[in-house]
Amino acid sequence: MCGIAGLYSRRLDPADRQQAVAKMLEAMHHRGPDDEGTTDLQALTMGMRRLAIFDPANGHQPMTSPDGRHTVVFNGSIYNHRELRNELEDQGYRFQTHCDTEVLLNAWNAWREKALIRVRGMFAIAIWDHRENALTLARDPLGIKPLYFSQRGDGLIFASELNALIASGRFDPEISIEAVDAFLGRLGVPAPMTIYRHGQSLTPGEMIRWCDGQLQRETYWQLPRYKPGRKIDARGFQSELREQIEASIAAHRLADVPVGAFLSGGLDSAITTGLMSQNGNHRLKTFSIGFEESEFSEAEAAAETARHFGTEHAAVVLTGRQAANEIPHFLRALDQPTGDGLNTFVVSRAAREGGVTAVLSGLGGDELFGGYHFFQQTPRLSSWLPMWKWVPPFLKKIVCQQLDTRGAGPRKVAGILRHARDLHDVADRQRQVLSDEARAELLGRDPGFAAHPAQNQIRAAMIGAPAELAVSAWELRGYMADVLLRDSDVFSMSASLELRVPFVDRPLIEWLWQQPAHLRFQTANPKQVLYESMADMLPPGLRERPKRGFTLPFPRWMRKELRPFLDETLSIESVNRSGVLNGESAQNQWRKFLSSQDDKAWSRVWSLAVLVAFLNRSQTV
Repeated sequence: MCGIAGLYSRRLDPADRQQAVAKMLEAMHHRGPDDEGTTDLQALTMGMRRLAIFDPANGHQPMTSPDGRHTVVFNGSIYNHRELRNELEDQGYRFQTHCDTEVLLNAWNAWREKALIRVRGMFAIAIWDHRENALTLARDPLGIKPLYFSQRGDGLIFASELNALIASGRFDPEISIEAVDAFLGRLGVPAPMTIYRHGQSLTPGEMIRWCDGQLQRETYWQLPRYKPGRKIDARGFQSELREQIEASIAAHRLADVPVGAFLSGGLDSAITTGLMSQNGNHRLKTFSIGFEESEFSEAEAAAETARHFGTEHAAVVLTGRQAANEIPHFLRALDQPTGDGLNTFVVSRAAREGGVTAVLSGLGGDELFGGYHFFQQTPRLSSWLPMWKWVPPFLKKIVCQQLDTRGAGPRKVAGILRHARDLHDVADRQRQVLSDEARAELLGRDPGFAAHPAQNQIRAAMIGAPAELAVSAWELRGYMADVLLRDSDVFSMSASLELRVPFVDRPLIEWLWQQPAHLRFQTANPKQVLYESMADMLPPGLRERPKRGFTLPFPRWMRKELRPFLDETLSIESVNRSGVLNGESAQNQWRKFLSSQDDKAWSRVWSLAVLVAFLNRSQTV
């Protein structure tokens, strides 16, 4: 796990390039406190900060192939590097280390871009081809690791964090109004956009090639196209599902440093913890976060699961006062605004202080097996659309106006009825936070709700697919990639911790996409098939526990301990100072929340406050 950075320019003096890259690496010290390295390659300077996971004593980067043709910097972990090493040795390759970087480099030498779909893991890589004077950047298929770049004239700059691009002094951090609008609608900025006008993100499964000032983009992997599921009964599916998940957990726990697990008390983290406990040589360390507000806290459920599996368990109890004290540190860790992530920020630090260098998380289980209410609500709402089309306009207006007055949930339904054309539009808008009308007031313009950049890709892959599978595709490529995985990277790495997500695994997902959807998604009992495939090892009563996940008591804190921060940040003067948003409109959102009992609306106000704080900070950079 690392932070990587580089700058290509024929016009800059090499010393200036080196200085810029050095500044970027210093800005990412937290991503790799164990080692640092840089190299000059004609008009390119690139480097890395390393958090050593495999073969800590070796694996220094940048690393050059024995024939001198390719030089690589790499952020991530390749879990099948031992199997690939054996295959490459059979082809005549020889290795000097036991680290995954050398395997990745030789795999590229052997298979070029096909190596990207042969490796199992998470990665963002930069590879320089000395023979062709070409730079390749690539991001893993599911978007677990980020990679950002900016193209200006004949120059290119890239890094693992946007803050590093800014630190270089060679990047213009002008805020993108379109990205602000996208954030207010989605809690995150969807790739390939970034919050900055001149910054871009590689999308999941994308590679770019830079040669002679020309940039070529290519999608090397995307969600498989739907095909009717193969013939298999429920018992056979459950048996194979368990084998697939066991294989993923076994691969993801490999490391030459201590590995722990996040434990929320729910099904996904219990499966992860249970399988890790069965196969480990040492007592597993687990980490959870709890709250004084018992209706939000899963601390006791997590402790019960930990006792069942015999783990060494540590629980952080986060109070509202402590949360308020954490906000400045949380905001400093951001390189883009987010409407989520404080929980990951806190528990990641606890895990690092608890003696592990990497952790496994249950993230992705809900997206793959229908754990969110969207899997039931989206098909239902989309089934109304053909009838809704024939409702007289005046009656539509009355119905939507009534829904607008009944809280955050009905207000979202009104927005869907106003604008959605089909199931894909409904799935996209299910994660919408601020309505089109609210964003228009805040931005002083009518931006509408821009379709997600991956919409065409998802639509093409899901032709003829069951509704639940289409929702799963939207969750994987939308909210999970743009918010959950991005936050997981930023906040775990802020604590110099590697966070691994075995449910977000390309081989597992490719296998699942071949199975009958009716066996995977069971509307009456969400995630029942996942539970039944693992039931023999799980704690008694786990299935009856209410689903909470890592949910924080934000509605209460925002009215109490977090109120000073929100009052100051959402003041008219503070919001207007951002230069982007309307202070009166932001104040109205804050007042409306305070005067209502609609706790579900908290994310609208919280994400708005984080955005304002981020924008005001960016003006001082």
